[in-house]
Amino acid sequence: MKRKLLLFIATGALFMVPKANFSQVITLGSTASYVVFTADGPVTNTGISQYTGNVGTNNGSNTGFGNVNGVMHSNDASTVQAKTDLLSVYSQLNNTTVTNTLTSSLLGNGQALFAGVYAVNAAATLNGGLTLDAQGISGAVFIIKIHGSFSTGASAKVYLINGAVACNVYWQVEGLVSMASGTTLRGTIVANNAAINMNTGDTLEGRAFSTIGAITGDGILAYTPIGCGSPVLTGPTAPNMGAAGCYAIFSANGAVTNTGVSHVVGDVGSNQGSATGFNPSFVTGTVHSLPDGSTSQCAADLLSAYTYLNNLVPDIELLYPAQFGNNLVLTPHTYLLNGAATFTDSLYLNAEGNANAVFVIQIQGALSTSTYSRVKLINGAKANNVYWKVEGAVTINNYSIFNGNIIANNGAVGAINTGVVLYGRILTTTGALTTDAVMATASVLPSNCGTVGIQQPEGTTQEALTIYPNPFHSSVNLVLNDASDLNHCELKLYNVLGAEVMNISITSLNSTIETANLPSGIYFYKVIGNNHTIQSGRLISQ
Repeated sequence: MKRKLLLFIATGALFMVPKANFSQVITLGSTASYVVFTADGPVTNTGISQYTGNVGTNNGSNTGFGNVNGVMHSNDASTVQAKTDLLSVYSQLNNTTVTNTLTSSLLGNGQALFAGVYAVNAAATLNGGLTLDAQGISGAVFIIKIHGSFSTGASAKVYLINGAVACNVYWQVEGLVSMASGTTLRGTIVANNAAINMNTGDTLEGRAFSTIGAITGDGILAYTPIGCGSPVLTGPTAPNMGAAGCYAIFSANGAVTNTGVSHVVGDVGSNQGSATGFNPSFVTGTVHSLPDGSTSQCAADLLSAYTYLNNLVPDIELLYPAQFGNNLVLTPHTYLLNGAATFTDSLYLNAEGNANAVFVIQIQGALSTSTYSRVKLINGAKANNVYWKVEGAVTINNYSIFNGNIIANNGAVGAINTGVVLYGRILTTTGALTTDAVMATASVLPSNCGTVGIQQPEGTTQEALTIYPNPFHSSVNLVLNDASDLNHCELKLYNVLGAEVMNISITSLNSTIETANLPSGIYFYKVIGNNHTIQSGRLISQ
């Protein structure tokens, strides 16, 4: 009887033990910084691909790559260490104890796996969707050991749920890895003595490694995962803009001229020349028609900010300035383009969830954009934390949407053209500056602008309300940045004729406003708190 009682207690105790993860944590060493690496073989790209992370080979060449958000390595000290660490990663995976053997070599098609070490004792194929479920366990590790080649069907997907993260997913493959078009794979792939082929439209949130074998990518998106001890990217320290932060449009030495109807938030002026063509009714700030004390201080502070940005040591060189944009994704760093930059299509600035992250882009030449070019802010990136240092002239072509503070040195800003929307500032140390029917919003304005330009509402030092996306389509999200303003704020939206089209009371820290009934166009908003305006700006409906 006593033995039965002890057995019952022991069995009950097992059910009381919380879920645990028995999988081994893998140490990546220097390979953690690589998104694509082979210890022996060429690494080749075709088409327009986006890579975030270092790319390299220890015995071969890197060919066909455009701009990479990382460092290209070929047969150098970094790749020697990465080879050593990759062999260690493979050994760690190979020595893990299998907890589950999968009887079928077909993965996916709605299948779900929990944390553990899985073995497939044959070549494997992934079709449809495969879900990796961490069951809420922090640090849950998934290791899938395939004793043969590994292929995916078109548009196969790996889903992560309940706390699963790509940095804790590993695929050990004893053979060729071939990903069909449209595949989304998550985790670190280690192919042993075989090649890895990634095709058009593939997405890899993780890494592609081969101990011996070529790696190819064709029009793919591949990026190292965040978490699992990876560094939190903050970028460099932002420059102190001083009085230059109060201006949206400024030349330290040159005329500033506008044609058409332009709307500006921030001061406008020149310290050696005149500022003409701006309608003060459409400028939320001061138009300094002639040089004065404010423009003098702005010129001095602009030079200081330029000098600081110019002296920053870049983390990453983007090797092809003439191919800038093209849906490139950048993370918080100091970037160098060692020549004139031609910006085509879109650029994504990814703050990786860090709203204070800073981006600095140093262009050692002129900057020009295509029509309808876009600088897009994602995952918490803010326009006021983006700085463009340009050694030469700047031209932003028609209907572009540009985010960040442009500081041109010794170059005319030839044309900020019709329909351009700038969230930030356009400033030059020397050169004429012209705008034509644009919208320029300098945000966030320094709190001391009352002494040199715009009078800020008393006590306002940061945005009261974050509004995104902008441009918007069917809805906008409102995030109140100070809980003390709750129930004391309202958002008013006006069309270009000044007619009020929306009035929303802010009753929640986070809310979504449906805007599908608003026609496409430009709108102006005000955030009213305690009967005075605490924030204003522009919104675009597409």
